[in-house]
Amino acid sequence: VYTAAPKPLLFCDDNDVIGSEFYLMERRRGLIIRGAAPPEMENSSELQRSVCRAFIGNLADLHNLNYAAAGLGDLGRPEGYPRRQVEGWTKRYFAAKTDEHPELEAAIEWLNANIPPESGASLIHNDYKFDNVMLDPDDLTRITAVLDWEMVTVGDPLMDLGTTLGYWISADAGEEMMRMPFNPYVLMKNVSRRELVEMYAEISGRDVSNILYYYVFGTFKIAVIAQQIYARYVKGLTQDKRFANFDRFVCALGRIAGHTIQKRSV
Repeated sequence: VYTAAPKPLLFCDDNDVIGSEFYLMERRRGLIIRGAAPPEMENSSELQRSVCRAFIGNLADLHNLNYAAAGLGDLGRPEGYPRRQVEGWTKRYFAAKTDEHPELEAAIEWLNANIPPESGASLIHNDYKFDNVMLDPDDLTRITAVLDWEMVTVGDPLMDLGTTLGYWISADAGEEMMRMPFNPYVLMKNVSRRELVEMYAEISGRDVSNILYYYVFGTFKIAVIAQQIYARYVKGLTQDKRFANFDRFVCALGRIAGHTIQKRSV
């Protein structure tokens, strides 16, 4: 169906083996880029754009698959998907809330007041970013695998793109945010979100005129994930010191969402 997804080889539902259900998948070889990029990418603006085009084109290919013909029609409920997502993530935020984040909460109000109709139905990954993608080290424009399919479903493809854009931090968000290991720093520094949107529109043929909404949603969704992690740390459910300052990321993402709504541009 989608060759970038590693093939599952074995599923085991015996909890006595490792304490939970699990599956084994085929091994794929490739390079996962987090933060720092290979020298050839660092030094070539042409390669940077080619890699980004391959990355976005691969997402468009996923969205253009005939999921029903592949037997995946029962994987999700595309009708009303944007509303369920916005309302669901809103509930998750307030369930995990520890501090006041007025800018983020203003964005939540805006999102709930402006929920769009579905832009279509596609197979969507829901966490598509470079640290979930493997590249061929001999040809960085070739994707050898896409990983982490836990949130795959059938839903609105622009919600998927919005999440990808939410992870694409620009320089005005500050150095600390840009150094988060979701995507190669050099790509986010030199290729804008607007360029990614234009690439997606060209390759997919989809109408992206309302992409502002989906980008704000993606930023909000990532903020909620950070808040959930921070809440677990505050409650003592994890001792990992990396999470002690995640409230800063929640604040920063709230500012990004609010600023995006004000300037009306991704």
